[in-house]
Amino acid sequence: MKNVKLYSDTLALDLQRFAIDNTEGLVGTGTKLERSSDGTTWEEFADIKTVPELGGDTEKVDVTTLADDRRKQVEGIQNASNVQFQVVYKGPSFAKALAEAGDRKQYQWKVTYPDGMTATMRGSYNIKFASVAVNGPLGYTITITVSDGPHFKAATATVSSD
Repeated sequence: MKNVKLYSDTLALDLQRFAIDNTEGLVGTGTKLERSSDGTTWEEFADIKTVPELGGDTEKVDVTTLADDRRKQVEGIQNASNVQFQVVYKGPSFAKALAEAGDRKQYQWKVTYPDGMTATMRGSYNIKFASVAVNGPLGYTITITVSDGPHFKAATATVSSD
């Protein structure tokens, strides 16, 4: 069912526009950062410009013994790190971010990508205003100190029918 159109008396809606085909890759347009106090009600948090690498490197645990002639290591736990989102300064969203920055409260965070894949994490945050240059945009950085996560949830598969 390709390019299905739904018509009513006053509205023509192209449903195909809303189905994102992620089989060839994606661009970042439409990615958003959301925050929640309780993990059930989400609100878009800021006008993000960049999303950092999410995830963590696995620490190595040295299990070498005196009988070994080479160092041996096994995979340890994953190291959670701070994540920094670059944000475009817009008065209302900055005021909202500033009001609770540094309060050390643990918030739920969700990054939603254009195809519906999500990464969720928990952590407190701080903000740092970016440097300013001639003819440059104002911006700031939201740094989340991750205490749990990120946890990824894959997008639901889109079925292609030709």
